[in-house]
Amino acid sequence: MMIDRRQFLSHGLAATTALSALSPRAFASATASTTDSATDILRAAPVRAQIAPSPYPETEIWAYGGTLPGTEIRLRQGAPLRRIFDNALPEPSTIHWHGIRLDNAMDGVAGLTQEAVAPGAQFTYEFTPPDAGTYWYHAHTRSFEQVARGLYGPLIIEEPEPPQVDGEEVLVLDDLLLDPETAQFDPDFEAPHDRSHAGRLGNLIVTNGQFALRREVQQHARLRLRLINAANARVFTLGLSGLEGWVMALDGMPLATPLPASEPLALGPGQRADLFVDVVAAEGEIADLVQFTREGGLSQVAFAVTGRASLARRDAPAPLPPNPAMEVTGLAGARRLAMPIEGGAMGGLRAAQYQGREQGMGDLVAANQFWALGGIVGLSDAPLAEMSRGETVQLDLDNRTAFPHAMHLHGMHFREVLADGGFGPMRDTILMQRGERRSVAFMADNPGKWLFHCHMLGHAASGMTSWIEVS
Repeated sequence: MMIDRRQFLSHGLAATTALSALSPRAFASATASTTDSATDILRAAPVRAQIAPSPYPETEIWAYGGTLPGTEIRLRQGAPLRRIFDNALPEPSTIHWHGIRLDNAMDGVAGLTQEAVAPGAQFTYEFTPPDAGTYWYHAHTRSFEQVARGLYGPLIIEEPEPPQVDGEEVLVLDDLLLDPETAQFDPDFEAPHDRSHAGRLGNLIVTNGQFALRREVQQHARLRLRLINAANARVFTLGLSGLEGWVMALDGMPLATPLPASEPLALGPGQRADLFVDVVAAEGEIADLVQFTREGGLSQVAFAVTGRASLARRDAPAPLPPNPAMEVTGLAGARRLAMPIEGGAMGGLRAAQYQGREQGMGDLVAANQFWALGGIVGLSDAPLAEMSRGETVQLDLDNRTAFPHAMHLHGMHFREVLADGGFGPMRDTILMQRGERRSVAFMADNPGKWLFHCHMLGHAASGMTSWIEVS
């Protein structure tokens, strides 16, 4: 008997009580390997995968390496990465290496840093990631559709000396919008309602492409959880049950002092977090990575405690080693750029620059465009700003809309400028709540043409995308 729509939505939102009968596995991904360099073909193609719970049929997805998420790429810090992107999709595509400070030509933005790779063609991405941490890669051509179909995968850059943990889990969070009758993707990837509101929100929540993911652990084991939000628009608000731990890094960048993971952690689309957690649940119990929703706390990942790793817990962990060039200096003399975020339903935007001329909201809606950054809708011929290499820049973000936005900068990281003049953690994506004003500062130290856009991917495709140039 097929699950009806209400059950499907409920099951997808919870990803909770009906735990999959998964066989135990090692904490390290079976598809990943750590090497001093990596050279391989990364093929993107349509495949079928069992994502919705039985008795639903397999879902046709687009995937890297035939899996959802795509093949895990894992390197040591400072090792070169080389991947030949083989496009076996029915349309052009590119790969963006999210959060990596890399050469501009390798950034993977069709129409800005490279031409889109045609079906049947190949392109070689080659760079050396300078930073250890948790990153990911995803399609950056029609990303609102291609990422939603499954074109993403984890990119893990390991520290030269491994931290003292007993195991590691890479957990890629997503929500998929599937037809509750057929378990196939809802084909309207450009729905005006989604674009003008909160974005394309799914009805089936998955972790690592699986509904109700379950792992086996031991009491008092210390685990590293690498969390990646690959969803098109959903903000995951996460907490711990039967686990106690620390936030060690955000968006790949280590915190100078680990923060106790005692409060809910909000991860917007594109954001990542590294947690060290100790299993405190007793043998025979279930610990959970919890997702908080309007309905309450629901299990995102269940950890069945099957034994005991030790009689006592470890001391609190030392910080992860810092990455190079994590400082932001020169704030007193920084160039300040106002960045109003406008538009969307109930946003009050009346007109903005689009395709080189001022257009009213009626014309923008007719073009399926709803959002503006700095008064401009979508990519313009000229950059939002031209910057000299080494210049310090402060962006004053003002979310004048009725919805949250995860604002992502390519090629560089920034720090939030706090009210007391101090800095927040180093990040590449900042989650802006409705009506919120926040400022971020960064060193324009990476030459090239770099996108700044909302990582609610439907918002980016309907106007909330700009770019800067560093020379």
